Amino acid sequence: MSNLATDTLATSSLTDAYVSNEERVLDPELLDKTILERMPNPTGWRILVLPYRGKGVTEGGIVLTQKTIEKESLATVVAYVLKMGPLAYQDVDKFSGIPWCEEGQWILIGRYAGARFSLEDDSEVRIINDDEVIGTIIDPDDIKSN
Repeated sequence: MSNLATDTLATSSLTDAYVSNEERVLDPELLDKTILERMPNPTGWRILVLPYRGKGVTEGGIVLTQKTIEKESLATVVAYVLKMGPLAYQDVDKFSGIPWCEEGQWILIGRYAGARFSLEDDSEVRIINDDEVIGTIIDPDDIKSN
């Protein structure tokens, strides 16, 4: 095949992969989905977590700005487990068949662990590896970030 034929084939298949803005439509099936159902699904051994944003008010009663709350959320070590990937904690050699956490539980993670994703409302979720969970806690306010 000549370079021209190869280039034409590559260009046409690449062009075919895109959808024009006019052809984009809202999928009505998504309207009936909950917020949790519309969030990313972690694959493999990964876990989807929601970093704790705090109360938004200091102990002295000062209301924090949105920017301060966002900075605090970036450096937080506390997160809520939203979803778990199908292979999370399945490595018997590593976890002895005992999961370190489960959906609906507050956990401790590394300060900057995971990949961050912003959602429509500018809140952030992270996808972390199952072995990045440091511990579990009952009340996220028991942990103070520095």
